[in-house]
Amino acid sequence: MGAWGIGIFENDDACDFAADVAEGRDITRVESTLDRVVGAGSGYLESPDGSEALAAADIVARLKGQYGEKGSYTETIDNWVAAVKITPSNQLIDKARRAASRVLSEPSELMALWQESEEFEEWKASVEALLERLA
Repeated sequence: MGAWGIGIFENDDACDFAADVAEGRDITRVESTLDRVVGAGSGYLESPDGSEALAAADIVARLKGQYGEKGSYTETIDNWVAAVKITPSNQLIDKARRAASRVLSEPSELMALWQESEEFEEWKASVEALLERLA
């Protein structure tokens, strides 16, 4: 799964996604990722899509001033958030909540992979903390 920790940005897919977003000046990539995951409905959600959706939702939370953990894995996106000064719409915030919630719903490969680990409860708590920052 390319993860080294339970945090939203502690995996390859999320870090790559954040780096791609930080190369731009808008939130087009964030919106399209959230749309893709919300649009999956009850269909199977693959792990990379889940990781990117959580990263996109976390970026939305950061844009609204609700930072989670900050560190070397978030430095690039934190600098981008400070530079672009975008205020997310209520619609985008709602979409971010729905996408993050979808990752925690069956069928979700990312959730299934974490369920197989000893750190599932900690990972789930990090996603739930993200949902609280989006409230």
